Amino acid sequence: MRSLILFLQQVNVEQKLKEAPDGQYQIGVLIGSFIPFLVLAGIAYALYYRAKKREQNIK
Repeated sequence: MRSLILFLQQVNVEQKLKEAPDGQYQIGVLIGSFIPFLVLAGIAYALYYRAKKREQNIK
C-alpha cells in the first residue's frame, strides 16, 4: 500500500514544464520541486546545530 502511495505522489517535473501554459507556471513548478529539499535541509541543519550545542554543554 505504501509503495502505491509513493508511486502516485511522484511528479514528473520535465513533463509539467513541457505542458506549462506560461513562464510563471514553470517558475512555480521549479520552486515547488525545490521546497521539500529545502525543508529537509533546514530540519537537518537544525538537528545538527542542536546536537552540536548539546555536545558543547556537556564538556
